[in-house]
Order: sequence, then C-alpha cells, then structure tokens
Amino acid sequence: MSLSQKGSATITDDHETALGHSSSDDGTADFRAIDPQSGVKRGLKTRHLSMMALAGIIGPGLLVGSGGALHSGGPASLLIGFGVIGIIAFSIMQSLGELTTLYPSGGAFTDLGDRFIDKAFGVAVGWNYLIIWVCVLANEYNVISSVMVYWSDKVPLWGYFLIFWFAFLGFQLLGVETFGEAEFWLALLKLVGLVAYFIFSIVYISGGVKGADAIGFRYWHNPGPFADGFRGVASVFVFCSTFYAGVESVAVAATETKNPGVAVPHSIRQVFFRIVFIYMGSAFFFGLTCPSNAPELVGGASRALKSPMTVALQNAGWANGVHLINAFIFVTCLSAVNSSIYIGSRTILYMAQDGKAPKFLGWTDRRGVPIPAIIFTNACGAISMMNVSTGASKAYGYIVNLSGVSTFLVWGSISLIHIRFRAAWKAQGHSPEELPYKSLWYPWNAYFGLAANVFLAFVQGWSTLAPFDAGNFVDAYILLPLFPVIYFAYKFVFKTRLWRPHEVDLQAGRRRDLDEAKNTVERTEGVDGTRLPWWKKVFKNL
Repeated sequence: MSLSQKGSATITDDHETALGHSSSDDGTADFRAIDPQSGVKRGLKTRHLSMMALAGIIGPGLLVGSGGALHSGGPASLLIGFGVIGIIAFSIMQSLGELTTLYPSGGAFTDLGDRFIDKAFGVAVGWNYLIIWVCVLANEYNVISSVMVYWSDKVPLWGYFLIFWFAFLGFQLLGVETFGEAEFWLALLKLVGLVAYFIFSIVYISGGVKGADAIGFRYWHNPGPFADGFRGVASVFVFCSTFYAGVESVAVAATETKNPGVAVPHSIRQVFFRIVFIYMGSAFFFGLTCPSNAPELVGGASRALKSPMTVALQNAGWANGVHLINAFIFVTCLSAVNSSIYIGSRTILYMAQDGKAPKFLGWTDRRGVPIPAIIFTNACGAISMMNVSTGASKAYGYIVNLSGVSTFLVWGSISLIHIRFRAAWKAQGHSPEELPYKSLWYPWNAYFGLAANVFLAFVQGWSTLAPFDAGNFVDAYILLPLFPVIYFAYKFVFKTRLWRPHEVDLQAGRRRDLDEAKNTVERTEGVDGTRLPWWKKVFKNL
C-alpha cells in the first residue's frame, strides 16, 4: 500500500470512529442506511436521481439567461452554442458514468482526482466546482427575489431574499428524502411547462393564434441568424456552459442514492434526451418565437425578468403573459435553488471530510444531514445582493461570466481523470469488459472532452479583446489562473505527488446497492423481455 493510500485509510478509519462506526471488510457497510464514511443518509431513490439528471437543474439560466444569449448571438448562435456544449456535456457524462458507477463516492470527481492524479489536483477541482454552485445559487436567488419584486415592491429586494433564505435553509435541514421527493415533482412540473411552451410555439409560428400572423422563420431572416458573427457565437458559449452546469451532479448525489449501480447508469443515459429535448428544443423555439433584437431581452433590473418566452407571448397578443412566465420561472427557481444548495453543500462536506476545507464543515447529525455545510453554502447565496446596487441584469451577467470558466475547467478535469483511470485499469491487468458501465467511444470521447474544454476556457472571453474592455476581460478570465494557483500552492505546501498507474488503488470506494436482490430481479425481467410490457421497457430506457 502506498503512502497516500495509508493516509487515506487512516482518515477513513478516524472518520468512521467519529461517526460511531468501525471499518470492516465483511461487506455489511454497503447495506447501511447511513454511509459509514461520510455520515450522509442513503435516501435518494432511482426515480429521484433520474429526474434530477433529466430536469432537476433547469432553472432561471435556461428561461431568463437564454434571453441574453439570444440577444448577443442570434438564433443560429444559440443553437450552435447549445449543440456544441451539449456534445461536450455528453462526452463528460460518458466519462463520469464509467467512473461513478464503479466508485459512487461522495467526493465524486474531487475524490477521484486525488486517487488517479494528485491530491492537489482534487483540491483545485473541488474549489472550482464549489465556485460554480455558489455562482449558480446567487443567480437563482437574484431571479427569485426579482420575480417577487415585480409582483409586489412593498417588500424590498433584500427582504424577499431573507424570506427565501430562511425558507430554503429550513427545507434543506429536513433531510435528503424530503429534498429528493420535492425535486422529483418540481422537475416533472418543469418538463410539463416546457412541453406546453413548445406546443404554443408550434401553434404560434403556424398562425394558429387568433390575431397574430404566422411568423414561421421570420426572425431568422430579420434580424437574422447571427447577431455579431463569431463574437456572438463565442459569447453564447459562456451562457450555455452555465445552463448545462449540473449534468454532472448525479456523481455528487451517488453516495446518498440507495442503488447507485442502477440509478447512475440510468441517469447518465437520460443526458442525451435532456440535451436534445430540453436544451436544443428550447434553443430552437426561443429563436423562432422571439427576435434577437427585442429590447426587452436586455436592460435594467425590471427587464432581467424578460425571457424569450415572455416576449413571445406578448408579441402573440397576450400582454399579461409575463405573469404566467414569471410564475413558471418562480417554480423553476424553487427547484434550482434547492438543487444548488444540495450540490454545493455536499461538495464542501466531502472536501472538509478529506482535509480540503475547514473540518467543521464535514460534520453530519444522526439523521445524516450536513448542517454546517448547508448553512455555509446557503450563506454564499448572499452574493446575489450585489444586484441592489448594480441592477439584477448586470449582476446576472457578472456572475454568469465567473461561473463559465470554472465549468469548463471542471469538465476538462473529469475527462483527464477518466483518462488516468483507464491507464491505471490497464496497467493493473484489468480489461474494459470488467467495468459495470463502459464509456462510449473511449478514448476518443475522453480526449475530445479534455481538448474542447481547455479550448473553450480560453476562447470564451474572446469578445472582450477587440475592442478591449478591461472590466469584462477581467470578469471573463479572472478565475482561469485560480486552478493552477490552488494546484501548485497545495502541492508545494503539502508535498503531494503525481501517482503512477500501478500505484493507484482500484478497489477502495466500490459499493453494492441497498436493494440488490430487487434490482437483480428487475434487470432479469428487462433482459429476457417477457415480463415487462412494452411501455415499461420504453420508460426504463428514457
């Protein structure tokens, strides 16, 4: 056993002792309701994780932020941006599916970065990932507070923020089962809302709305498919990366899932449908029903609530349609804020338990609820209050730019971790056929994900160079050097080293499902094709 593995084992043993558990090799730990290493409760069902992967993180970014992306790049740029980032996201999820199905650890890719590359690398990935969710959470608090001010300004913006802050804090403290059930139904409601808008869009562009013309592809001709050439396309990449942020969250939730061996692969397979139906569908219909030069898409604080959906309804003759869309945005915010606090708190929880963050943030109560981590993550949402002085629209743009670079860096890191894992897997005499979930098109998929994310991390702020805008340039690139700074600083202080493939521990961290016997029966039924009706087979593969 290498020195790092001995140290890791010591940390695990100490943590289990603190939780009142003792480490054992009899396999019983795999079937405990409370995870013996992290102290969290394994309470998420397969349907919870599946719906989280499919629609859980659809939030104000898609509904509101896409308006800024449409204005900056035009409908063609929006489709290109969603398509390119979607291909990259699919690549990342293939890598993550192979890793997380085999190692459903709470630390997800931060823990796997330690194991397959270098602990300093895991630290850099973890803090960049936390930055993403702090930014996303701040944006969502920004939007949900602005929605309420739009409806009634009798309570100030900061007042609404405090109301929601305490409400979400109390809800998160109820436990992971409550979170999972709420996310399931809220995500389902979001899918229904998007389908309703897609149907409206088809009717609207075909001339089926009374008093409105059949617009067809009018807005693709005037004002045109591209708003600002390649500059517009480059700027859309940042927005789209933020919209897609969260597809990797199934890895963070794996430890709190009852049956990761079933739930994780099932959720990974749904990413393709999510990309095509939700993101590409939204980009297509937003570009058809809303002109990219609509003044409502950009502007001051009140206009921050104007999404392409709102503009389309008003252009179709429904002046009060803004209230319906704002209600839909409000529902998505409820779900998105809840998901962001969950993912951010679990990220900092596992980092703290592994010595990457202050130790007190790694504590969980007897119910498996990480109270300090939840309070800390929710407190970071107060960044949204910068909109009191800057305006909601500007605040939204600033925070989106900050999180965009971190998304590309984390995704690229996942691809690199996958490449290093396969090198260790091969070096130690294993074959890909032994893997419970095998990534498609390896190694080309993993190398593509790595190269594409590195490229986009550098090109995403290209539009700030000519003419040079110092403020926007700093906003676009300030987090780019943070990754190497954290990596080399930690490496220098703690003297970590890059692990060789034959030194990697490939056995620790594996886990069997809680409902193993039931899942075996379900899989058998699905294989022989005789016990499940056709509609259930279709549903299982969605």
